[in-house]
Amino acid sequence: MKYVLFYESDPTKMAVAQALFPEHRARLDAFHAAGKFLFVGPFEDPRDGAMGIFRSREAVDEFVAGDPFVLNGVVARTTIRGWRELYGVDTAS
Repeated sequence: MKYVLFYESDPTKMAVAQALFPEHRARLDAFHAAGKFLFVGPFEDPRDGAMGIFRSREAVDEFVAGDPFVLNGVVARTTIRGWRELYGVDTAS
């Protein structure tokens, strides 16, 4: 089971997002180095939000709980859904 995180952006907070991006990126880098997610990134138009696929519910909950974008209102709403991967690239290696 993987867990998919959807972020819905607050379009009025784009300037705040730019200011907080280095801190947000540092958190992403730490989670990536620890192998806690598979993919993460914004949609084509960043105002549409972002999505990440995490290896565990604990990892996605931990990420959201300390993400500066969430803590400072850049993210208007989060949605987390369990996802049963049927086919895909071998991400274990």
